[in-house]
Amino acid sequence: MTPAASVAASATPAPALLRLRDETLDAEQLAGYNLYLTAGAAGVRVGVADVRRNKFVLLEDYAPQAATSLAGQVQQLAAHHDLVGLPGWNRVRLAVQNRHFTLLPAPLFRDGDEARYLQLHHHADAQHEAVRRFHHPSLDMVSVFAAEKSLVEWFERTYPGQKLLHQTSALLEGAVHQSERQGPPRLYLSVGPHELTVVVVRDKRLEFCNVFAFSTPEDFIYYTILVMQELGLNPDEDHVTVWGDLLHDSVLFNVLRKYIRHVRFGNRPYDLGYSYRLNDVFEYRYFELYSLHLVE
Repeated sequence: MTPAASVAASATPAPALLRLRDETLDAEQLAGYNLYLTAGAAGVRVGVADVRRNKFVLLEDYAPQAATSLAGQVQQLAAHHDLVGLPGWNRVRLAVQNRHFTLLPAPLFRDGDEARYLQLHHHADAQHEAVRRFHHPSLDMVSVFAAEKSLVEWFERTYPGQKLLHQTSALLEGAVHQSERQGPPRLYLSVGPHELTVVVVRDKRLEFCNVFAFSTPEDFIYYTILVMQELGLNPDEDHVTVWGDLLHDSVLFNVLRKYIRHVRFGNRPYDLGYSYRLNDVFEYRYFELYSLHLVE
């Protein structure tokens, strides 16, 4: 056991904000399930999907720990969890959440130039960060991103051959999956702790994706309207769909309704099943976690 793993094993994991598990989940048959993880400012979230039934049978949400690195939070959870960290899964996906990413058309991507592409937005600290890429075959795009080095090392050591990606990649796959072919352009918002991800999809093709830091409702609506104006969308006519960590009566949603006529909360990814245990969870929450099921 490495020193970092030893510390994680001895530390207390974050408190669970939500723990929902279908009684049909068989921990002795992990080859029949996919494990999905997201890690970022919102904490660590866990999902498990039954492969045969194409159905989510576990959803867990662990509070963020400001004094602990993401790697530490994930390793603490793995050290105390009955499923996370175990081998034998059919498929494992981990999505990291930060603003250190860039997207580029796949034909323009050159293997080995990941750090150079990322330098346009973020200078990765080689001592503490690792740069990785994820290819979107359906979008013909490549995501290049930086992640905490110790988290990347833990994941690649624990789940060799499985996929690490940026959380925007899961969001893009889910948004394109929800969009209409030959339909009007759609603007999607994903709201996290002081971060707003804006995605615009037209005819199942990505037109825009960016993450904005905000501290006030005024910042929040400013970035939303700015993107709409830049892409020729009309707040009085075009539709906006919202996912993420906010409530129907929140200040953020109220300011959206004030300035945008057609705004609504989004649904979970279509064509997937969800255990009845998840019935009381708002459908617009955990969209990126669910969308990891759509990532090949």
